Amino acid sequence: MLEKLANVDPAKVPIKVHPFNQDSKIIIKNKAAFLDKKIPNYVSVLGVIGLLILWQIVSKSGLVNEFTLPAPTTVLSTAWELIASGLLWPEVSASLYRIVMGYAIGCILGIAIGIVLGFSKLGEKLGMPVINILYPIPKIAILPLIMLWLGIGEISKITVISLAVFFPMIYNTYTGVTQTNRLLINVAITFGATKFDLIKKVIFPSALPMIFAAMRISAGVSLLILVSAEMIAAQHGIGAFILKNADLLVISKVLVGVFVLCIIGALFNYILAMLEGKFVHWKS
Repeated sequence: MLEKLANVDPAKVPIKVHPFNQDSKIIIKNKAAFLDKKIPNYVSVLGVIGLLILWQIVSKSGLVNEFTLPAPTTVLSTAWELIASGLLWPEVSASLYRIVMGYAIGCILGIAIGIVLGFSKLGEKLGMPVINILYPIPKIAILPLIMLWLGIGEISKITVISLAVFFPMIYNTYTGVTQTNRLLINVAITFGATKFDLIKKVIFPSALPMIFAAMRISAGVSLLILVSAEMIAAQHGIGAFILKNADLLVISKVLVGVFVLCIIGALFNYILAMLEGKFVHWKS
């Protein structure tokens, strides 16, 4: 046996090559590819156009009474008449003033107090129980009390909008501050950062995604409170405009008011998305 092995020429011995040692490509399917799929922006526009076309068909086909659900073309015609006559702008401008002022005040105060509550243990112990007690109160329910204290003018409406924005901003800012990576804080302190530097350069930027999320939520809440307040105690504004025309059963004008609210909400969302992309560009 040994003699046979000794006489074998090594060059003539066949070598079995394992399949994985061959030059071959292994294709692995990425099952999570749908998460990175890019959808063109015009798809969103197509969705809105499709909804309007469906609405037009339903209204004009007789499936529903056009008196109760006017077609989009009828609503647009009514809106043009209101714009041309100058009757719509006073209502829109009154609402824009209230919501911009109330939203800005609520955001600024909510962010400032949220940072204090999240950064200071003493502030957290003193402030969070009060916030937890006051937050569940429906803000529109205390509008009569606010009107009694501040009068029936613009201040009371701006105040109730500010309160509605204030609490979501506090909670999200507080959460964003408390979830800041402790390692980043320790590194900043090691390099001699003061408390102000710590808030400005570490904690506040880290909390920005949560803050912008709260700002988007608060935008919708502020619209809700705005319309409710104007329906209760206002002569002008989109809420008062909708209520007045609903009482007169002029449904096309009611839908014009709803469209205006949709446009205001879309503008809020667009502006906030731009600001978030500018200030939180590192998130991507």
